[in-house]
Amino acid sequence: MKSWLSKIPVLLLFNLDPNWPVHDQEEVLSITSQLEKAMASFGCQTTLVPVTDNNLDILLSPYDPLEHIVFNWCESLPGIARSERLVAEYLEQRGFAFTGASSAALALAQDKFGIKQLLDEMGIPTPRWQTYNCTSNVKWNRFPAIVKPSREHCSEGIDRGAIVMTKPELINRISYILEKFRQPVLVEDFIDGRELHVSLWENDSLDMLPPAEMDFSLFKDVHDRICSYEAKFIPASEQYQKINTLLPAPLSEDELLRVEQICKATYLVAGCRDYARIDMRIRDGILYVIDVNPNADLSTDTSTISAAEFAGYTYGEFGGLIVSLAARRHPVLGKKIGIYNPMLSPIYPRSNQIK
Repeated sequence: MKSWLSKIPVLLLFNLDPNWPVHDQEEVLSITSQLEKAMASFGCQTTLVPVTDNNLDILLSPYDPLEHIVFNWCESLPGIARSERLVAEYLEQRGFAFTGASSAALALAQDKFGIKQLLDEMGIPTPRWQTYNCTSNVKWNRFPAIVKPSREHCSEGIDRGAIVMTKPELINRISYILEKFRQPVLVEDFIDGRELHVSLWENDSLDMLPPAEMDFSLFKDVHDRICSYEAKFIPASEQYQKINTLLPAPLSEDELLRVEQICKATYLVAGCRDYARIDMRIRDGILYVIDVNPNADLSTDTSTISAAEFAGYTYGEFGGLIVSLAARRHPVLGKKIGIYNPMLSPIYPRSNQIK
């Protein structure tokens, strides 16, 4: 594979907001360089393309879509909230073949109301839920509940206060989210049980990597048994330090099969492409989908990369294979290396074409 990967010029697109603290910018550059170096070691010709403003026309004008593939690792445009889908939309409009989900899939995943509706319609188990635009008519009576902004990702707005135990707490939390995030609020039945992060990718067929379990056993308080924003991004926080990752998750054969069935179904109906991570919880033997991450983080310390390495793939190899999936959608480079598939659109998800 290295021989033909070396023929594919890859643009590693990532966001680097100049308004971030210097430490955060340095950390992003370090993380991105790790992926670039790993892919280079596997034979990829990779160019780092930091997105430092919202003018992608100027940024990408030097690059011909017919001569490059974009590794889309850009989660937002500086100064534009919830703009991950806009990056993919731009790449689609300019004819770039790029890794990961389409703009439509990214928009759906950002809309928690929309994804919950879709899961219910398709019979995929997900916690009971309701959305609210105000606090005047809240009829929810299932506790504990979890309260989330309906249009954020990366656990924005989720801290230990997101778990509520009573109706007054619920009303207060809904008011807080409405005021802080200026968007509808999603209230869910809180599944106080095991949490699995399940990564899938299209390795010839749609394959599941070994599921990872977020181990909350060191926490006795229900409010702490969540993957909050602090647990993901604040190394000094208690949750970051005390939530252990079990890989592979200790599951029986029957549980593993059921996890695979539900996650693959979720991947397909959500329109994911190339790779994704599905987050689940288990309570009383029932599996619930709680989140869909179509462009899951691929940093070295994430559950997706840890699962890929456990399955035998190096970091660079996994990144290179993701590039090869996008190459199948490239009308020029795909033909040069003999893997172009005209049935795969460079724009739309290939959910109806999985083997």
